[in-house]
Amino acid sequence: MEEIRRRVISILVANNAGVLNKVAGLFARRAYNIDSLSVGETENPDTSRMTIVVHADDLTLEQIKNQLAKLIDVIEITVLRTAAAVLREHVLVHVETDGHRADIMFVVDTFRGNVVDISQNALIAELTGSPSKISAFIKNLKPFGIKSLVRTGVTGLQRGDTM
Repeated sequence: MEEIRRRVISILVANNAGVLNKVAGLFARRAYNIDSLSVGETENPDTSRMTIVVHADDLTLEQIKNQLAKLIDVIEITVLRTAAAVLREHVLVHVETDGHRADIMFVVDTFRGNVVDISQNALIAELTGSPSKISAFIKNLKPFGIKSLVRTGVTGLQRGDTM
């Protein structure tokens, strides 16, 4: 039995209305679950890059790539291998301070995060880093009382001259 593992797919698409809906619809019709999805314009305003994280085995990954390639607005599909790519995520965390402000600031500083908002009893910290660094940051802030948080999802590019 093939191993199901986390796959990061980078898709260069035409920057047209409805492209996101077409790609998301393809995943929904095939019952492929999207773990995270981020989309943004590239250096060329005519194109956008989608970064989609899924859990799939090799066969399912090939099916996804084949289905994506059939979409007219898809220009390029790259499966990013963790060792050969730069993968980043961004998080904002709203934390209760309740007498622990110095301890929370220590965690934020240790992870090289930033405090972007502060009030009497709470603060909002931000961090950009690898998905594992983001998860560790959240785990270390959890004991202080996380009021809310938001993660952007993974974005990434292939390392070196491979693109």
